[in-house]
Amino acid sequence: MLRRSLALLAMAMLALALSACGGSGDDAAQTTGSVAPATTEPIRIGAKNFTEQSILGELYRQALEAKGFEVDLKADIGSTEIIHRALRGGAVDMYPEYVGVLLSEVAEVRSRPRRAAESYELAKAYEHEGGFTLLAQTPFSDSNALAVKPAFARRHGLRTIADLRRLKGTVKIAALPEFRTRFEGLQGLREVYRLRRLMVVRAEASKERYAALDGGDVDVALVFTTEGQLAGTDYVVLDDPRGLFASGHVAPVLSAAILATHGPRLQAAIDAVSEKLTTPAMRKMNAAVDVGGRLPGDVAREFLRANRLI
Repeated sequence: MLRRSLALLAMAMLALALSACGGSGDDAAQTTGSVAPATTEPIRIGAKNFTEQSILGELYRQALEAKGFEVDLKADIGSTEIIHRALRGGAVDMYPEYVGVLLSEVAEVRSRPRRAAESYELAKAYEHEGGFTLLAQTPFSDSNALAVKPAFARRHGLRTIADLRRLKGTVKIAALPEFRTRFEGLQGLREVYRLRRLMVVRAEASKERYAALDGGDVDVALVFTTEGQLAGTDYVVLDDPRGLFASGHVAPVLSAAILATHGPRLQAAIDAVSEKLTTPAMRKMNAAVDVGGRLPGDVAREFLRANRLI
């Protein structure tokens, strides 16, 4: 009874949090093209709680609104583990997901397909079993990675993740809290690279992770390979020869029922955005927010207009 009560309480808290998350805002993109058929409920788009996901959520929201779809953007929901439960529980209708993370942290697939297309098909088949589908994946791939400062890398002869064994004492890693329990985290570093003396220093936002690394508070930082901070030479990304960190192409996960309700126009509008998201484009947008201090909605709107998507 206690376990059942706790489960019900957790579901209620998740529903309450989602109802307070985000919103479509008052800066809806100008409508272009034919208008989508009216429906009683908006399409609820979810987004995780970091910069790139905020931008992606805005990109899909504004593009769909420009095609006449009613959209409710629920931003800052949380990690893959949380937002995928929200999708399966019906709290959101779609969200942009990283194919490799979906496989390793939700489907619990530990083997690494050699090609990104194989990972995509495997993830799509997994979602199909639950009544969901993956739309086209993006050209850009934003994978997890580990980075160090150049001087630190030279001093210790670090080129790959395996080289972290050369460090004496406990290796401190600035990372998101879920890194502690993920296969693409401490679990995988221990199993795949046999690294044992590791400690996660919690750092939620990208600015916190890079600041911890810059200040010498940690030895290593978890980074995402499309982050704007990696565009220069301030950081060295360690090679991952054993393929712990999987394909980071993004594919919107969508309820099959919602797709059937709205028809092929919905998929076409979403795919039109995804196909324009190259690595340089995504890194530029991330940098505009994280380094330039701009709002995700403004950056997304500028990109959509430049590509004639709104």
